[in-house]
Amino acid sequence: MFFNHSTHHLSPCHNNPSGNNKGNITMKQPTLPFWQVWNVSFGFLGVQFGFALQNANVSRVLSDLGADLHSLSLFWLAAPVMGLIVQPIVGAASDRTWNRMGRRNPYILGGAIAAALGMLLMPNAPLFVSIMAPMIFGGLMLALMDGAFNVTMQPFRALVSDMVPSQQRTLGYSVQSLLINIGAVIGSILPFLLTNVIGLSNTAARGEVAPTVMWAFYIGASVMLGTVLWTVFRTREYPPEEYSRYKGLTLNTAPAPKASLSQRLAGFWQLFINMPQTMRQLAVVQFFSWFALFIMWVYTTPAITQHIWHIEAKWFDPNYLHSLDAIPAEIAAAKGAAGDWVGIIFAAYSLFAALFSVVLARIANKFGRKLTYSLSLLVGGLGYISFLFMQDATQVDVNLLITQVTIPQGALNLIFPMIGIGIAWAAILAMPYAILAGSLPADKTGVYMGIFNFTIAAPQIVSGLVAGQILKHVFHNEAIYIVVLAGVAMVLGAISVVFVKDDRNDDVELSPQGH
Repeated sequence: MFFNHSTHHLSPCHNNPSGNNKGNITMKQPTLPFWQVWNVSFGFLGVQFGFALQNANVSRVLSDLGADLHSLSLFWLAAPVMGLIVQPIVGAASDRTWNRMGRRNPYILGGAIAAALGMLLMPNAPLFVSIMAPMIFGGLMLALMDGAFNVTMQPFRALVSDMVPSQQRTLGYSVQSLLINIGAVIGSILPFLLTNVIGLSNTAARGEVAPTVMWAFYIGASVMLGTVLWTVFRTREYPPEEYSRYKGLTLNTAPAPKASLSQRLAGFWQLFINMPQTMRQLAVVQFFSWFALFIMWVYTTPAITQHIWHIEAKWFDPNYLHSLDAIPAEIAAAKGAAGDWVGIIFAAYSLFAALFSVVLARIANKFGRKLTYSLSLLVGGLGYISFLFMQDATQVDVNLLITQVTIPQGALNLIFPMIGIGIAWAAILAMPYAILAGSLPADKTGVYMGIFNFTIAAPQIVSGLVAGQILKHVFHNEAIYIVVLAGVAMVLGAISVVFVKDDRNDDVELSPQGH
């Protein structure tokens, strides 16, 4: 299954010098059976399982550990900063790696192991109080998880481009989007299930983490490692000679001269400033999209706790909480119920995204990738804005098949905005990559996918720096209005798609074995 090559260098065929070069005959890359396309991305299900647990619960965890409301976005900066640093480095490194495990697989596996470690340690932050404040330890574990998730995610993106031929590329990224959202559904709903089906407590004492969240993180770490191992051992990456023939590249087996750090940085900068035009245009769309997503992940829990459960903003102020002997039981119960419901609605948007992913490729083939992408972002933006109108506090009994809960009507109504947000999320996960992949040089796909992560990380960094200040000084800690701002940003992203150039140089037909 595995091959043993040390270092190989790929370059376009038209630059083929005489000497130690081979593999300069382009061959048609074989079409993959559907289940092999599935296996290539299956590990992403587990990675997103863990990522969904983080997205739905980290604000809750950090608040329980002592973070104040407007500083939450600063803790969340760990995610985009790690992505900004890690993904281009890992992308460039995986482009140059050929060993017994493969090209991308070593990074996928290593990142998953590190992320699992962070998931095991973060909810146990109070145990390390003798070393540092639990809130700081929790922030460090968030940084570890995010760095590791990025080590794993970037090679997964490049692996699809490596293994899936151009005529199956939209299928490949659609399958990846489907698996991502299956993992997200299960990961998001897990704390709710542990509360309402298993019977674990979902309330947290001051300075501690709820038992449901702790066990959810333990389970998430196990699922992530299991699915990543499936991809690593079920996906045979092409050996260098075969890969170079499929991609029309020259394989040079001579050792490359060792470049200095300044030379590597200069080369990276040249790649950055010479990025394809399509990537530049997609960057604008990505800015608005990910600015909005970051706000949703950080502030949905306080937004619906305040707006629907009618818990005042002071109950998110650590200074106020520390002035009390204990948090009143009804406040703790309301915050716990709202936190669990965030898992449900996050699972809902992931479920709707998964369902939309099944038909996304067909819709894009029929109506065009740009129109599909733009309308998807538009309905997502309208979904965020509609949060403002979901304020009905009337208590209703809801049968979720596995259990029955009593929640405000406004919380139940949030399922409807999640349809639009799910559609937008599915498009964000697939369409930019399907549009971009055909414009990238095959020998630099990894590093350009890493550079493209700048368009994900940068808007989140901007959002993290400004959203908390806007929330505090403009919206007076009323978190619902920051969610509405996210909706406006997503609508601007939909408009920006109009200006993206999509040559459709690669076919996007679905494989006969596709879904």
